Amino acid sequence: MKILIIENEVYLAQSIATKLGELGHVCEMCTSTKDAIRGNNYDVVLLSTNINGQDFNPVIETFKNSIVILMVSYISNDTVSKPLSAGAKDYILKPFMIEELVRKIDHYQDYERLKKRNLAYEKYLDYTFANAKNEISLENVELPLFISSNFQKYADAFAFEYARVQNLPIHFVTLSDPKALTEIENLPQNSIIYLIDYQALKKTDKKTFCELIADKKAIISSTDKIDEVEHRVVEIKSESNVFDKNEILPIEDYVKYIVLNYQDKYPDTELSKKLGISRKSLWEKRKKYDIIKKK
Repeated sequence: MKILIIENEVYLAQSIATKLGELGHVCEMCTSTKDAIRGNNYDVVLLSTNINGQDFNPVIETFKNSIVILMVSYISNDTVSKPLSAGAKDYILKPFMIEELVRKIDHYQDYERLKKRNLAYEKYLDYTFANAKNEISLENVELPLFISSNFQKYADAFAFEYARVQNLPIHFVTLSDPKALTEIENLPQNSIIYLIDYQALKKTDKKTFCELIADKKAIISSTDKIDEVEHRVVEIKSESNVFDKNEILPIEDYVKYIVLNYQDKYPDTELSKKLGISRKSLWEKRKKYDIIKKK
């Protein structure tokens, strides 16, 4: 990592730089905030709050995309509270062991990495579920809830959206895993458990399963019809069910599927070109299948 050390005690800065350098990090040093804000390409910024008469906010703003860790001699509103409110990640009290500093750096690196990965996953899910809309209200949903859907993605969209609205973590478990029941038993209470492949359970295991999830915040999906359960069962139908059965589609069914699911992503000229038909034929297909294009 590339690390900037902002410290007016030159000996201390050199000592920190040497120890971090031995661990493979590249360190640069400066003694004032004015010198510090001339560059911003650093993974980590170690900012000493002992530098008298310096305004730390420009440094924190300049390095808002870096991990800013305060090095403080005492804890006060000016040395800790205000800089943390401005965007610094954490502080470490002088004197400190280099191992503790490295631990903090590693922790925030992991945090930033996970945050970026989570953002990418959310964008991907939004894209994947863009056409998987359902009519089930997310309000007053009582769990456990069973969902029967001929298209797995529709149940997936409901479960992930419900967890987002409730602001709760979600655990994904497939019931085709032999260790699924053990995993469910050990999951925390204050989280959503999304379970798929209910149809894969043996009939003899379904009673045990229903007893296990009776007091949990569970959403259970099946691509088959769900019978003989004590909890609420809802059905989500999809025009896309034919794509979930590994069958070769008739041409007409394929065209209908493409028009239904991609007409909002492509203009008619491009969509008809991809299907190998004319725009007039595309309009005729819509009329035939009673498909209304959203404006």
